[in-house]
Amino acid sequence: MPIVQAETLRRIGHQLFEAAGCDPEDARVVTHHLVESNLFGHDSHGVIRYPEYMDAIRTGRFQAKAQPRVVRDHPSCAVVDAAGALGQVGAAFATRLAMDKASRHGVAAVALRNTSHVGRVGAYPLMVGRAGMIGQAFVNGGRFGNQIAPFGGIDARLTTDPLAFAAPRRDAEPIFLDMTTSVAAEGKVRVASYAGKRVPEGWLIDHDGRPTTDPDSFRATPKGAILPLGGIASHKGYGMSLMVELLAGTLSGQGCCVGESEMVSNGMLLAVHRIDHFIDPEDYYQEVEALIRYVRSSPPAPGFKEILLPGEPELRSARRREADGIELDDKTWSLIGSDLERFGLPVPPVG
Repeated sequence: MPIVQAETLRRIGHQLFEAAGCDPEDARVVTHHLVESNLFGHDSHGVIRYPEYMDAIRTGRFQAKAQPRVVRDHPSCAVVDAAGALGQVGAAFATRLAMDKASRHGVAAVALRNTSHVGRVGAYPLMVGRAGMIGQAFVNGGRFGNQIAPFGGIDARLTTDPLAFAAPRRDAEPIFLDMTTSVAAEGKVRVASYAGKRVPEGWLIDHDGRPTTDPDSFRATPKGAILPLGGIASHKGYGMSLMVELLAGTLSGQGCCVGESEMVSNGMLLAVHRIDHFIDPEDYYQEVEALIRYVRSSPPAPGFKEILLPGEPELRSARRREADGIELDDKTWSLIGSDLERFGLPVPPVG
């Protein structure tokens, strides 16, 4: 499998999205988001999406030139309609708006609709955390709904319904959580399928509700389903999924899952809290570090060397992959190469 340097993937992304009609800044926003996903170890939301997004622009599902606009505006909340813009463009716009409102009013919530696929949800609260505020994000798939089986059912009725959170630290990167309410993201099943690998037990069921480790069963006819988060307690992941549906789907106006065959757009709700409207920042940072010290004081369990904070595995992966390169499966690299050739762009040699 090819190993490609992050900067090479960024350059490829800039070229592809500009060739497809995106403004240079929008191309940069989308490309850097996707490459950072690979760096963080979330290959399911990385450059594997380049071909998908190229196809969506060609078919008119994504609008390369669209610009988000505010359609409902209040002092501490708003609704943004992105007019079909690429998801990272719409979500970054909504995040900046929420941060601006929270900086003035202490708290803010911004809902986003009509923006295709927003990508790795954790990127947006992380923007907030790096600005010294606390961020939360909830994302659904609009009226799409054929990925996740509900607790007690076997047919896919929900989407992966991710949620994310970030809180700043004084002299370190924020603590950030980025998770689906399903046991795995749909993209991780796609990554396994492209690489010709099995998925772990407990991820999937086939169309008869039987456990399977075959990633292709998910897209078979009739199709299988991904399971809710939680294993024997998957009613908890199922409940969280409905929570995300209601927050992200209803308040954005994008709608909740009803089984439409294709995802038109994510719905998103982003909330931001300005810390000094609640507590003196020094007291906040002292409490955060005290919590971290106490949690890390637990002796490591067998098989573990240390206790990591949420987000630390991603940050360590980013340092390693920025230096060593990003391994891609052959199918993804071939699809990216085909798009480059379609636009008359060179396919760079890789290791």
